[in-house]
Amino acid sequence: MPRRIQKKLTTSSSVLTWSPNTELIGLEFELIPEKDAYLYPQYTIGLHAWFLNQARSLDAELSAYLHDGESEKPFTISALDGEIISSGRQIQLSASTTYRWSVTALSSRVQRWMLEWVENLPSVVDLRDAPLKINSCDIIHPPTTYAELLNSEHGNTVSLKFLSPTSFRRKGHHFPLPVPVNIFHSYLRRWNDFSGIIVDQDAFLAWVDDCVLINRCQITTAKVLAGKKGAVTGFTGAIEFSLTKEGSKQAEFQQLFYALGKLAPYCGTGHKTTFGLGQTRLGWSSEVLHDVPDVESVLAKRIEDLAEIFKLQRKRTGGDRADEIATKWATILARREMGESLQVVAQDLGMPYETVKTYVKLARRALKQED
Repeated sequence: MPRRIQKKLTTSSSVLTWSPNTELIGLEFELIPEKDAYLYPQYTIGLHAWFLNQARSLDAELSAYLHDGESEKPFTISALDGEIISSGRQIQLSASTTYRWSVTALSSRVQRWMLEWVENLPSVVDLRDAPLKINSCDIIHPPTTYAELLNSEHGNTVSLKFLSPTSFRRKGHHFPLPVPVNIFHSYLRRWNDFSGIIVDQDAFLAWVDDCVLINRCQITTAKVLAGKKGAVTGFTGAIEFSLTKEGSKQAEFQQLFYALGKLAPYCGTGHKTTFGLGQTRLGWSSEVLHDVPDVESVLAKRIEDLAEIFKLQRKRTGGDRADEIATKWATILARREMGESLQVVAQDLGMPYETVKTYVKLARRALKQED
């Protein structure tokens, strides 16, 4: 079972601590704008960058690994949860209103850094002209280890709630359906990367395909922004899984099945979990989740439409890396159309300003060819 929390933080001036043997933990921050604040729709890029900058201030080597590591990312972050409304081309946060933001660690290395980090948290999460005061930080997912998840008690079903749009990559496209193989493949990748308890992926997924049943499912889809570039169609809602009689006879895979379900809140589901997508919780809920802010849906749709135009054009002209370049063009042009400066876009995308400037010119020229 998850180990007992040694001390609990209820205010930003208190100290939060847990066992150094921990491998998995989730923290939730309460953030309060001191005045009405306006954010660009892709603000989770800013949360992602702020978190990495916090890591860099204490451990530059860890920060580089979190940013550039080619393995699965050993952390997740959520979007802001609270009263968020569209305001023109931006989204608005209301003064003196509490917003919740969560981060998780999926490895002992990251949780050790978090243990040091929470001893001296900054007073503000600085989101480009929208400073959010850190009112409190608490543990939302208890400190535990992969071995403890594997050996913990379980019921007869696995129920999961998807709080933010969730999607998978399948044959080069987004796949917004909670198919058991996709879901448990998502969890198993993290498990094999960080647990030290390696499982044969092909054998386990074949078992999932044969033995995991969907008891009930209630989802809806939405088009959202996905990290630094592009848009994703993702699902939110809830699903409940169980096993066939044959599946229950394979004790090792059955045990892992329930452990991976318990891993879900820590690692999230699908891709782009370090930019707020795929936030997952245990349990069933038929509640209707909050809609994506209108301005985000509009921008996501515009990026998708532009990307499709540019992909077709580049394929006709035989351009290399057609999809990747087309998506970059679409993202840059759509954000510029929404009123964002190219300097800001370049910073967010980690691209040289002159390259972004050239891309937007090429994108506009390509769009004129369609008219």
